[in-house]
Amino acid sequence: MGLGRVLGDLGCLVGKGLLAGLAGTATITVSQMIEMDLTGREPSTTPAEAVEKVFGIRAIDDQHKAQLANLAHWGYGTSWGLFRSLLEMAGLHGSAASMVHWAAIWGTASALLPGLEVAPPAREGPVKMHATEGVGHLIYAVVAGMTYDLMSES
Repeated sequence: MGLGRVLGDLGCLVGKGLLAGLAGTATITVSQMIEMDLTGREPSTTPAEAVEKVFGIRAIDDQHKAQLANLAHWGYGTSWGLFRSLLEMAGLHGSAASMVHWAAIWGTASALLPGLEVAPPAREGPVKMHATEGVGHLIYAVVAGMTYDLMSES
């Protein structure tokens, strides 16, 4: 197999992962909007707070904080689709890959955000909040997986 073929295959994996991540992010966004409408919850600033801590930046006002949160949400969610590509490279497909994807995403968020001190650990935070996050990430992983699998059909 030539270098061009290897690069083409890699590009295909990356593209499928990013598109699957984008589809998953769009779906979790819609599910969060529905949940916020039903519960009266305000949009989360946690993504912005995480970015501020990691990169040492500060949003200048609430509008910019909301924009930063939105940018972080879409960038983070879309890039997690690349993990789905890694799962395919490891030989994992279908619903098994979607469940591993979900566990990795939710597990990372459950460790990273409390580690940055922008969200409570699972043992301390409200059960309803953690359950809602878990379901949202499950929706993301299922849709990202279905999208990825659809693009992988021959």
